[in-house]
Amino acid sequence: VQLQAYGGGLVQTGGSLRLSCAPSGFSLDYFAIGWFRQAPGKEREGTSCISSNGGSTYYVDSVKGRFTISRDNAKNTVYLQINSLKPEDTAVYYCAATRACHFYSGIGLRARDFGSWGQGTQVTVSS
Repeated sequence: VQLQAYGGGLVQTGGSLRLSCAPSGFSLDYFAIGWFRQAPGKEREGTSCISSNGGSTYYVDSVKGRFTISRDNAKNTVYLQINSLKPEDTAVYYCAATRACHFYSGIGLRARDFGSWGQGTQVTVSS
């Protein structure tokens, strides 16, 4: 079972994108979902996480105010709205599932806490 991220593309600096995350073969209802990104030559970075009922959201400091994570359990989909895009946001974006969002001091989201990784979606921001 995997989560598929889609909705990426090529945008100019300052533009916006909404990414979507949908599962194949299971319901997201009981899972917290995190969005990660990986730029070329860099480690995978967790950007945000949303609890299973959508009542709690978490963001890494570098994206606060620009990224908004949300979910529609009726549509079995999680979203990531990205505004004011910067060239440094260029990366492959992935979504993944976990039991509950947990931010570790000095680390943030830990990728190994998450599963059901699928293919990501490429976001490229031109300057």
